[in-house]
Amino acid sequence: MAGKADPLVVYRVELDDDGSPEDFASYYRLPAPNAPYVLQFRVIAGSLASNQGVLWTNYPPDGEEFKRNDFYQYRFQGNEPECNLWITRPGAFEYYVEHSPYAESNDTLVWSRSKTGYFVVDPQLSLTPYGSSAPVTLTLDALAIESVVPKWMGKFSEWEPHLTTIAKTGYNMIHFVPLQYRGISNSPYSIYDQLEFDPNLFEEADKKKSQEEQIAIVKGVISKIKKDYGALSLTDIVWNHTACNSEWLWDHPEAGYNLHNSPHLIPAFELDSALLRFSAHVADPSSPFPADIKTEADLNTVLTALRQTIFADIKLWEFYVVNVIAAIADLKKEIETGTPYKSDLFKHEVLAKLNLKEKAAVLKKVALDGAGEHGNRHHKRLRANIAKSYIASLLNIDFTKQGSFSVDKVLREYKTIVNEVNLDYYNAYDQDVETIVSNVENRIKYIRLDPHGPRLGPITEENPLLETYFTRLPDNERTAVHPEGSTALVNNGWIWNADPLRDFAGKDSHAYLRREVIIWGDCVKLRYGKGPEDVPWLWERMKQYTLQSARLFHGFRIDNCHSTPLHLAQYLLDAARTVRPDLYVVAELFTGSEEMDIRFVSRLGINSLIREAMQAWDPRELSRLIHRHGVKPVGCLDGSSLYENRSWTGPDGKSVQCKIVPLTGSHPHALFMDCTHDNETPHQKRRAEDTLSNGALVCMTSCAIGSVKGYDELYPTLLNLVTEKRHYITYKDPMSVGFTSVKAQLNRLHTRLALEGFDEAHVHHENEYIIVHRQQPGTLKGYILIAHTSFYDNPKRGDTMPIKLRGTDAKCLLSVGLEVTSRTASKNEKFLEGLPGKIVALAQPKISKQWDDQGSFTQVEIPDRFPGGSIILLETHAEQPDAVKVEEMVKIIPESVFASTNWFDLNIVLYRCDGEEHDLTPGNGAYNIPNYGPLVYCGLEGYISVLKPIIENNDLGHAFCSHLREGYWALDYVSDRIERHLELFPGLQSLHQWYVTRMSAIKKLPNYLAPRLFTLTVMTAYNAARTRAFALMTPFIRNSDDFTKSLSLTALQVYGSTNSASLHPTKKIPCLAAGLPHFSHRHMRTWGRDVFISLRGILMVTGQYEGAKEHILAFASSLRHGTIPNLLDSLRTPRYNSRDSVWWFFQSVQDYCTMVPNGEDILKETVARRFPDVDKFVDYESDQAYSTSSTLEEILEEILVIHANGVHYREINAGPRLDEQMSDKGFQVDVVLDETTGFLRGGNIYNCGTWMDKMGESAKAGTKGVPATPRDGANSSLRWVIELHKKKIFKCDSVTITAKDGKPERMLTLVQWDKLIQENFEKYFYIPLNPKDDAQFMVRPDLVNRRGMYKDTYGSITPFADYQFRPNFPVAMCVAPELFDKDRAMDALNLAKEVLLGPLGMRTLDPQDWAYRPNYDNSNDSDDRMIAKGWNYHQGPEWLWCTGYFFRAYLNFKLVIEPEAVNQTAYELHRMMLPHKAQMETSPWAGLAELTNLNGAICVDACQTQAWSSSTILDLLYDIEQLKSERV
Repeated sequence: MAGKADPLVVYRVELDDDGSPEDFASYYRLPAPNAPYVLQFRVIAGSLASNQGVLWTNYPPDGEEFKRNDFYQYRFQGNEPECNLWITRPGAFEYYVEHSPYAESNDTLVWSRSKTGYFVVDPQLSLTPYGSSAPVTLTLDALAIESVVPKWMGKFSEWEPHLTTIAKTGYNMIHFVPLQYRGISNSPYSIYDQLEFDPNLFEEADKKKSQEEQIAIVKGVISKIKKDYGALSLTDIVWNHTACNSEWLWDHPEAGYNLHNSPHLIPAFELDSALLRFSAHVADPSSPFPADIKTEADLNTVLTALRQTIFADIKLWEFYVVNVIAAIADLKKEIETGTPYKSDLFKHEVLAKLNLKEKAAVLKKVALDGAGEHGNRHHKRLRANIAKSYIASLLNIDFTKQGSFSVDKVLREYKTIVNEVNLDYYNAYDQDVETIVSNVENRIKYIRLDPHGPRLGPITEENPLLETYFTRLPDNERTAVHPEGSTALVNNGWIWNADPLRDFAGKDSHAYLRREVIIWGDCVKLRYGKGPEDVPWLWERMKQYTLQSARLFHGFRIDNCHSTPLHLAQYLLDAARTVRPDLYVVAELFTGSEEMDIRFVSRLGINSLIREAMQAWDPRELSRLIHRHGVKPVGCLDGSSLYENRSWTGPDGKSVQCKIVPLTGSHPHALFMDCTHDNETPHQKRRAEDTLSNGALVCMTSCAIGSVKGYDELYPTLLNLVTEKRHYITYKDPMSVGFTSVKAQLNRLHTRLALEGFDEAHVHHENEYIIVHRQQPGTLKGYILIAHTSFYDNPKRGDTMPIKLRGTDAKCLLSVGLEVTSRTASKNEKFLEGLPGKIVALAQPKISKQWDDQGSFTQVEIPDRFPGGSIILLETHAEQPDAVKVEEMVKIIPESVFASTNWFDLNIVLYRCDGEEHDLTPGNGAYNIPNYGPLVYCGLEGYISVLKPIIENNDLGHAFCSHLREGYWALDYVSDRIERHLELFPGLQSLHQWYVTRMSAIKKLPNYLAPRLFTLTVMTAYNAARTRAFALMTPFIRNSDDFTKSLSLTALQVYGSTNSASLHPTKKIPCLAAGLPHFSHRHMRTWGRDVFISLRGILMVTGQYEGAKEHILAFASSLRHGTIPNLLDSLRTPRYNSRDSVWWFFQSVQDYCTMVPNGEDILKETVARRFPDVDKFVDYESDQAYSTSSTLEEILEEILVIHANGVHYREINAGPRLDEQMSDKGFQVDVVLDETTGFLRGGNIYNCGTWMDKMGESAKAGTKGVPATPRDGANSSLRWVIELHKKKIFKCDSVTITAKDGKPERMLTLVQWDKLIQENFEKYFYIPLNPKDDAQFMVRPDLVNRRGMYKDTYGSITPFADYQFRPNFPVAMCVAPELFDKDRAMDALNLAKEVLLGPLGMRTLDPQDWAYRPNYDNSNDSDDRMIAKGWNYHQGPEWLWCTGYFFRAYLNFKLVIEPEAVNQTAYELHRMMLPHKAQMETSPWAGLAELTNLNGAICVDACQTQAWSSSTILDLLYDIEQLKSERV
């Protein structure tokens, strides 16, 4: 494994829910394993793939041979389920995931399988560069390739001068078009014998040597090229076709598509033969047609005759239609011979109602053979026996009763229907004829008339009117043994915009008949079938050819790749990699679709796709191609640049330092060619002068680059590989020819830039100019190419603005142009020569220092004489000598920076919404990004929320990136803000200093780097702050998954300091915010109910025990009337309008006692009472305030006693000033004990004393002062009584109920109270599934809407409210599970899962309920009372805190019923939490919202991070971990 100085690299792939690759990420390109690295696959806990998931891959373990169909399994493990592959070899590999749940089918376990993903590992390409003694390993981006045509180089013995020139020009790989024995056309791509080399490459004596000896000679040449000339070798591999005169076809015509194995080609062959005959007729001097087509009139004359004669002569329609005469004869024979037939196949009643077209359609469907493809003449036939059954039913006759029908009448009817069957086929024939004529016309026009075509001249036998589509093997002893039709084989070619996955010679294609193929008449198309078993001889021959080539050459260029069957290419490349694992594979693909390109690249392991600069039609398009295929933006923000440092545990169990690089789907790597051997030259398509500028621009791209021999020497035209017989010329001074000397500099620079990590670039296009700036991110060294393109005649300088380089110095290395003195090359019958031209030195650009309102910059001005085709090369470096260290500086943060920070320091660093910030530092709020908006947090999380999508999309055009480039305001804000907080939070002093030094360093660098460096700074501090925060939490949090950790940080969001809110009226004590941003400060920050629903998860699970204690004691000090405040208001003027808050308080005390070490000690804590007299309000500044004390135990006892005797009070200061919405009667609070049940009952229809506390506000809608959900019945969550009694926490074991209402004073023990509740809970709250059981329960059947549920309340003034299905009962299940029958409870939970559970929250009302309104809009000012002013707050909107309690109850009762199902239930719950994980990941607030609207839709009026929403999910996660620990 890698050491500390060289951390191990872990490339991380995030998989989708079922383990499939993410969208647009089906293919990953990985670097060569020069040092081993790890490929890590990760899924989210709760995803389908995390449920016993197994990753299968054919990447073999060390020591195992790669086999395409051998897969190895790796199990996902850990909190964040992942598995790791140790990458040590190159190649093309695939993977998929299988996971449970599974279904049993015929006693076989069937696992669910994901889509397949692919990864390709680059080859390791090593050599010793020309002129050097030090070997290097080339990255693909370092390749500089030149294509050569061996037959133009002469014999091997004549190659030396050409190889020397190639080496001196800086090429490190040579692409050889095929060296094999060529066929009759002399094209290198029409190979006569794949296993023999061109004899003309050898000396006369060597031509007589054996095949093995000649292979050894070729091997020696290739080895010498690498050793002496520092170049690897690449060859074309041709699998799709063979030369039409390949003699082995005589013995193996089955290797091609012939008329025997592919009878669907027979009509195409007949047409092709007819065209050849017609061509011979035209060529005949005695014919009336012009043999030399020179005009459109000549062409029309020929085409008219062709249309009138050919199709009729060969009766082409007979290949389309049913032979009517034969069909009638067949049926007549069936009738006359009395052949049995099925009389019940059809119904007369049905057929008789059909029209003629419909009758024909039925007959065609049931009786026609051969309908889907072509074949022999009249190969479409109607099965006579079926036709007999059909016609019998149609005419309602019985053929067994002779004389009961007329045969003639039957046959006439049948003939009519058969003719109708043929109608569609005649139409298809007519359409095909039009297509054939059109394609023939276009082809003749191109090869005979088009000025850009070959202009073939007079029509002769050797030069027919059209190229033949078929090769006709000679009749001889070797071919005579084959079945008829075997010796006519279809030729290969290509089709415009064809589907590359479709075999255009296959039986479902009519391309050859329709003359759609642009044919290569010298090449027979090879037929491979579905696998080696179909054509074994051909597969074996091509395998031997492939292996031979792979042993000799370092790389393949797959010829005609887009027409190569994928399964064939995969098979042969797998074979090639067995002998050369580091095979470099390139290809041209003309698919027109990147998705299709990736399909080929990923399956075959293609390392580079050839892209062509000469395809650009103007400078803008060329700049786009440069950017698309060869540039990674300067200052990029992609995930691979912003890697994460952490430790990684290897298979040996040892932990090492690593950097984790997140992977996104890869684009195919480019081999960007300035010109290929298939392209027209700049002289033909643009201007010859553009040869220099075009070639230079390609050299500046950060991908593999290439050229063709002759481009640097200014060859004027595209050379014909077939007809060109001249050789490359040998120059005395080859480096002075064309622009070879400059190309040599640029090629060497290209390779050096790739090897030294100059992998970022900026491309700028302006009019005729393209500017490319390559840069080394680590040092900021760079090179700028300024190219004045020449797509047209532009001898003058042209218009371009001076170039501004901020923070950068520049030095001119080169300023040259290309002077072409003639537009024609000298005539040379033996050798190939270029246009006369030379490199001329131009004046250097003016480089000067300038200043503007952003500071100083370097200005580069183009010289006055700078004609099209000229280039300037500049070397650049950063002005500040220390600036090169900035990137490493901002990535490192010493542990000491955060070592002394506490919880509340980190709250400042990471969070603080706008309201909190203004409260603590008046006048200072959240940062506002121009053209974007304010951040949600002032701390680092605010920036992260913006930077996340920027990083994911590498979006340097984002408004924030533009803002960072325009000035340093954001940088100053970060450090200045911390400085403002230092007085109250001195622990941030080190962080402030760290910020200052980093931001100062960034300001000294070029402004285009500001987005990247600012991002790195923020992320470094962010990760360090989070790490420190986790260190302040419990081991449960520190050792948990990312979701749990992120969720725990919501505690840090909501627990902090403000000036206007505290736990004491005169002391500054940090307190919990109910949610952000709406409950951030002043009296609205801290709510009693919210605090104690949240306390367990937010403060206890995270380990903030002191904070939990402070909140318990502060609220204990506030006790009045046996209740605690709903709104605390720093205990200045608390409001007591909540009946249930005190029970949440009581539950939190219980949780504290059980979860916190020595937690029971809190019961003995002395609490100063804010209100010594519970019936009297005193001001917090009064001497009476806090003048008496009680222990917490006494306060809890007081709560019990008061509630047992009844709570009756009117709120202090009742009236509009306290609550302008509430009616007067709503200020009265009453709670009584029902001594028959043990339940507490309270409230009235005018107030809302539980968590469903929405008060109507709309006078227009008539809801002002009317609670939406008054919930005035019995409280169903009294578990506190039972638990306290069982734990014997209190000294007292009973409460005294005073005499009243004619009842004497009496004693009620806790055991009695407990028993009352136990005996009555199910009776009063459960609604049975079976109405027959209603008598056992307190049920009004007329109000029942659903069964198998628990009532929401009992004893409401509005009785129907008791029967509304709401998500409150799971709370009681969590705090008092023993109240419930386990089976009924599970049924009710499953019902809630089906009816109430939303994506994130629980629907607060049954969707079937008449009052259900799921979308909350507090600004609604309509007269609809159900929704006006958000009256439906708890009437359907989906609240997230309820989800946590539902999950906890579900977990508990599921395990009561199935004790062994811990892991499966945990998985099921994690799966249900996937939306919560997504919310945490995507929400800018980095929290869980208060509520959502219908089906998880965002509610803009809700707090976007709410304490209790996160808390109850944390509770669940803690419970799951505790259960797992108990079972270990």
